[in-house]
Amino acid sequence: MTPNNTQMKTNPDDLIHWKNWNPEEIRDILHLAENVQADPLAYAQSMRAKTLVMLFQKTSTRTRVSFEAGMTEMGGHAIYLDWQNSNFGLTRTEYEAAYLSSNAHLIMARVKEHQTLIDLQKGSLVPVINGCCDQYHPCQGMADFLTLKQDAGELKGLRLSYLGVFNNVVNTLVSLSLVFGVELTLACPIRPQEDVDWKSLEALKAAGLLTETLDPKEAVKNADYVYTDTWVNMEHFNDPKSQHLKDERVKLMIDYQLNHKLLAGSKAKVMHDMPIHPGYEISDELVADPRSIIFAQAKNRLVAQKAIMLRLLKQA
Repeated sequence: MTPNNTQMKTNPDDLIHWKNWNPEEIRDILHLAENVQADPLAYAQSMRAKTLVMLFQKTSTRTRVSFEAGMTEMGGHAIYLDWQNSNFGLTRTEYEAAYLSSNAHLIMARVKEHQTLIDLQKGSLVPVINGCCDQYHPCQGMADFLTLKQDAGELKGLRLSYLGVFNNVVNTLVSLSLVFGVELTLACPIRPQEDVDWKSLEALKAAGLLTETLDPKEAVKNADYVYTDTWVNMEHFNDPKSQHLKDERVKLMIDYQLNHKLLAGSKAKVMHDMPIHPGYEISDELVADPRSIIFAQAKNRLVAQKAIMLRLLKQA
């Protein structure tokens, strides 16, 4: 049965990206994540009798574990749903979303294309969370800035440099750097035009918080933190059919690899959203270097997801 127009609507409290959120609300979520981390037992029953459906088109480690553990620790329940083993491929996405939202309080989706999230929004009557798409990675971004805040004490005025391919993580760093007053330097020799959120990039530039360079040494010279991500999308990294693309990118990007040589003389701490491809975007020895805060960053996904879910269901 096709849902009628009164059943199909866009929920105003979705998290698809951060750029349409009020900056004060974003700061409140980060503060809530700090509170959750400081006193997790205070939120142990906050999701009692609540259900989260987790929908995956893409493989996942951190997103699945942090959301499922987060719901469990707050007294709720999470359902894992594989896109390929569901009926999403047989019908319109919004129809399946309408059904899911009748059995759940939240939907989190990790998908390949941003449009899929828009279609989920159209059908869902409960909040939809972007667990990652080709345009944005808002949950990762909240964990990133929580990690920066914990490590530095204050966010405003921090100098963060990203070296790598311009992607969904970069779009999210751009949006949140504007909110928190972080000075962002981008060294992105590969920049697919269709992947860039130009409006957010221009806003950060207008605020005087954006520097762009193609010189990796220049990018890290004055940085407090350096950040990198995979050069090849996870769907293609181990695909023999994509070997030519992988070889081309490695040849172009090798000078942007985070390693001891590049960071010689720098006091910058090292970040990566994982999964890590040692020997590509980052050297193996730098992952375990004392300057690395990569695993603290990954650990913070849990409290970041908790804070996001609490805010969307207005439980805190």
